[in-house]
Amino acid sequence: MPGGDIVLVFDCGATNVRVIAVSSRGSIVASGSYPNNTRPDPYYPSFRIWDVNEIWEKMCLASREVVGRINRNDIAGVTVTTFGVDGTLVDSSGEMLYPVISWQCERTIPIMANIGKYIPLADLYRESGVLPFTFNTINKLIWFAEQKPELTEKAHRFLFMPSLFSYRLTGEMVNDITMAGTSMLTDQSARQFSGNICRRTGFPVEKLGIAVEPGTITGTITQGASAETGIPRGTPVVATGHDTQFAVFGSGAEKNQPVLSSGTWEILMVRSEKFRSDEEQLKMGITTELDSRPGLYNIGNQWIASGVLEWARRNFYHDVKDDVYEVMISEAEAVPPGCKGVKVTPKFYEELKGKPGGEILGLTMESTRGEIYRAMLEALAERLAEGKSALETAGGFKTESILCVGGGSKNRLWNKLRAERTGVPVRIIDQKETTVLGASLFVQSACGNASSPEEARSAIKYNIEIIEP
Repeated sequence: MPGGDIVLVFDCGATNVRVIAVSSRGSIVASGSYPNNTRPDPYYPSFRIWDVNEIWEKMCLASREVVGRINRNDIAGVTVTTFGVDGTLVDSSGEMLYPVISWQCERTIPIMANIGKYIPLADLYRESGVLPFTFNTINKLIWFAEQKPELTEKAHRFLFMPSLFSYRLTGEMVNDITMAGTSMLTDQSARQFSGNICRRTGFPVEKLGIAVEPGTITGTITQGASAETGIPRGTPVVATGHDTQFAVFGSGAEKNQPVLSSGTWEILMVRSEKFRSDEEQLKMGITTELDSRPGLYNIGNQWIASGVLEWARRNFYHDVKDDVYEVMISEAEAVPPGCKGVKVTPKFYEELKGKPGGEILGLTMESTRGEIYRAMLEALAERLAEGKSALETAGGFKTESILCVGGGSKNRLWNKLRAERTGVPVRIIDQKETTVLGASLFVQSACGNASSPEEARSAIKYNIEIIEP
């Protein structure tokens, strides 16, 4: 094993491809980044794919930049994390049989809409726990079966995105359980791919392989990968996987500790020992993924959030040139609770995506933009309270506090309203790179620098601001 304490995290996001060097104390030592975007499918130009070769080239460029700025001997290990669900079929030599269909592609919309011809949605949701998102992996495998059956027959494995890049680093084809947990192809209770679901949809379960746990060393950097990335040959490569799971772990969340990631969308997620996936949870929009640690489930609920506030900024505060967010917050703070009768309906923030139906009620000739903005904050805080209750019902726990990360955590009035509406303290974490940090902790453990990811996490200093109800 190398003797260093720096972890290289290859992080493929929808907008950026990054390689980040993280120390055992959680410090960012060096980083490199290149923009990422989907491409037209070469076979169906109206559809969208990820160009894996292009992304790999950007990863290699970023890796060489980062390795050039650190001591190569300090590298303990490497890992890869990406968004969920996406991947593709590969043959026995590791060659991709088709480009990676992007989660942004619309080709799978009718498949999810008609999933009942393969398996009743209620049964599928009950076993997999995952909401029927149109981009789920199950829909892509059905698309292959319906449109390209010869590729399914020829395939040796379906590899998720992190595994496609780990294969290029190590030559080993290994999927991880956190990506599997996003696919709608797993038996969440058994923490493995579901033979039942695969059989009903016509995809051979053996072609998914056995998903390994995060923190498993899946191989080492090959000579070829070393030449491309600058990483020393023989450096361990450790499985992590889906970015959300490692963001939750990297936030410092313990069991039954909800984490709110606040951005354009808000995602409220908790690490729970139990989950429910019956009709009530389906209606409430509860999705359940597999935690980075065995025995726990990540129960989540999401809604549009800062996207609503940005709408208000564009339409009501376009005249403010400097410190616009401070002006918005200050004006809203001057408004009494209840916003003088101004109210934003749930459909406004749930469906502000080009769909009609949203309403701002209670307007008068004297209504101000500050009242409207505060009404939006109050409505979003109330939505958080509803999400908290839904998670508690699904997970069978009682919330003691909520951890909050992301750009939305910087809004002091919003934080105050969150605490008031939920009735529990809101703990603001000053940690921007929770995904990268969380993934790195599993590598520190796998490479012998800590006895467990939890011990590795204990070395991280979290600066937390507590907002009481």
